[in-house]
Amino acid sequence: MSTIDTFIAPPCHDNIETLYQDEHLVLINKPSGLLSLSGKNPQNLDSVHYRLVQIFPGCTLVHRLDFGTSGLMVVARNKAINAALCQQFSQRTVTKVYSALLCGHVHDDEGVIAAAIVKDPACFPRMSICATGGKPARSRFRVIERFYQTQEDGNLLPLSRVELIPETGRTHQLRIHCQHLGHPILGCDLYGGRLMPGAERASRLMLHASALHFVHPISNTLFNARHDSPF
Repeated sequence: MSTIDTFIAPPCHDNIETLYQDEHLVLINKPSGLLSLSGKNPQNLDSVHYRLVQIFPGCTLVHRLDFGTSGLMVVARNKAINAALCQQFSQRTVTKVYSALLCGHVHDDEGVIAAAIVKDPACFPRMSICATGGKPARSRFRVIERFYQTQEDGNLLPLSRVELIPETGRTHQLRIHCQHLGHPILGCDLYGGRLMPGAERASRLMLHASALHFVHPISNTLFNARHDSPF
């Protein structure tokens, strides 16, 4: 049974911020609410790739961020650079660090979430935790602060600001792992991040790719890119 993607992305009026560029690669800050790649539906033409290829002809994406996720992405300007960077990602020598707001107060100060992930055709585009048929997935978390956000009605929304490090790169990994932890990412419509009273008012998915460590394929320079979370 084939799954049909009926999602139509609303217009994204935020610009892509170029943080670094040379003849080999481009480092950008992706806005929330922009697809990484254009969809099959012609109404989903706008994307990171669609915009950048107008400026950097021949550029290709090395990795993606979910539609609602903002933050750091590295983009290759030719096929050779793409292959070299993809190899770093596949060998897991690239470190990705995310900032997130989770619903509720996470009990442990830090920990590891190890839970296998599988596609869920019946609930597309959602993924599921499945110990038997899923692909192994590991994420590390560290709590930065626990606080209460005052809502318009005066109620307090308990939140945890965390740092997330995915050790594997499964689809929706951080979002479903946080749900599995019992603390969905605030604003996450697929994995329970709008269910807590007050959470439905979240303006976006509160997940930001805040650090990216990789080696430049030509200069062998270690890139320690950082971009602070906007929330």
